[in-house]
Amino acid sequence: MPRPRLLLSAALAAVFAVTLAGCAADPVAQQYLDGDGKGYISADGAVEEIPVAERSEPVVFSGVTEEGDQFESADIAGDVTVVNFWYAGCAPCRAEAGALEEVWQQYSDDEVSFIGVNTYDQPDTAKAFAKTYGISYPSLIDVDSGTAKLAFAGATPIQATPTTLVLDKQGRVAARIIGQLDGPSILATLVGDALAEGA
Repeated sequence: MPRPRLLLSAALAAVFAVTLAGCAADPVAQQYLDGDGKGYISADGAVEEIPVAERSEPVVFSGVTEEGDQFESADIAGDVTVVNFWYAGCAPCRAEAGALEEVWQQYSDDEVSFIGVNTYDQPDTAKAFAKTYGISYPSLIDVDSGTAKLAFAGATPIQATPTTLVLDKQGRVAARIIGQLDGPSILATLVGDALAEGA
């Protein structure tokens, strides 16, 4: 009797593994499963650079910041832009906050902009987070409208929080990091690569 149970357990485990592999809707996850090397997995998140010829149309987005200021993507036209989707109760968002600010400070004198998109909190919570973690760039409060997140849906799925996108100078998604940043170095490299394009 124990042997059939063991065989049944092994068979179910195999079916479960195949099912999971077959349900990998995210292209980066599928690349990792396929082993084709286009995307790679850092210690905490999947990272993908998108070749220029494969990029979608520029993303036009807008919203209101935690300080009540109106923001339009046209305001930062021509800049390489880092867009970070986050919320205060997200533990990986708290863990990566310092790395994001570090890269922002590294490139703040270049043609680079940073903007957060808070998907869950009200302005006071977002402001408290920024004060606690020393974040000096603004965030859009997207919880009620969802318009910023929706604007990116055609270019890249925002299926996890945090997700960090690097937009090229034309406003197209050039790279994305799904999950927590593994320190500042990968993001800094992606921003530098985007800045160097066409230079």
